[in-house]
Amino acid sequence: MSCPQWTLINKHHLSEKIKGFYKFNLGFLSIDNPVCPPFNGGDTNRYPGGTTMAFDNHLYMILFPNTALVGSQLPPPEFGKHFISGSSKYYAGKLIFAEVDVAFRNPYFKIDEVMEDLKPHEDGRPKSTKYVATYRVLEHVDFDAIKNLYITTPEGYTLELASGPYEAHHQPGFIRIFGEITPVSMMVLSDYNFLEFSKYITNPESFVGAPKMFYTQIDLDIEEFLKEIQTNPLLQPPIPDIHPAVLRDSILEMRKFKDKHTKGLSLNNPLGKISFRNLRHGFMFASQDKNKFYPLPSLEEIEKTNYKFWKTM
Repeated sequence: MSCPQWTLINKHHLSEKIKGFYKFNLGFLSIDNPVCPPFNGGDTNRYPGGTTMAFDNHLYMILFPNTALVGSQLPPPEFGKHFISGSSKYYAGKLIFAEVDVAFRNPYFKIDEVMEDLKPHEDGRPKSTKYVATYRVLEHVDFDAIKNLYITTPEGYTLELASGPYEAHHQPGFIRIFGEITPVSMMVLSDYNFLEFSKYITNPESFVGAPKMFYTQIDLDIEEFLKEIQTNPLLQPPIPDIHPAVLRDSILEMRKFKDKHTKGLSLNNPLGKISFRNLRHGFMFASQDKNKFYPLPSLEEIEKTNYKFWKTM
């Protein structure tokens, strides 16, 4: 008996039956005939038609919504889609992760053991995730081993960011809002600039920092906000989960006490509710000894190069 033709299953039906299948975006080619040869196992995968494909192993550091170091056989865009919609562990929201050099090693992590087990499923699908660690991850990852950064919308579209020099010019005394992402998740008001904040938040003498920090800056016109709330006390929060009156009073307090350089706004960073459009400059990996910056392209550039991400960001 010959092997029958492959059939296309609707994507919605597939999402209920088989999660995170690699390669096919609009559906899954399947077969019910028991005499049809199965997919190859091992380190390669035979797709319909007999094509054999090898999977590359990747090492990813998830930075938001949680922190973890994971091995995966999915390339970055597919990893983003899997985390958002392909995993059996339900999650709806943004994703931020970085690719780490697969050759990176630290005695704190059992990377070799995980990579040894990072093999395709018996049916030939690539292994989506194999966790290495979920505790004190950023602290034990060398910045030099961090490759590109990826940000993914709730719809599963991913934008790749390359590291680059930080070249912004700052206005002295300008009050900013920083969103600490990991390992601490807080919203902080400060008159430090983007680089100065990195030294403050990673200072070993600080009671509220960490040896390494990953953070961003929220884009908000402080002067315009103060004018609006003065004329409209019922103003909607410009930043989710932070009451406008709390934000106003915190700004006025910092302006009154010139020796006060930071003030906590929230014990939780509502990044999941903030559009990527409302972030300023980009993202920073910070420590006392070294920083690594990932600039955000302009909205115009994102629209030209990654329209689907731009439309859903």
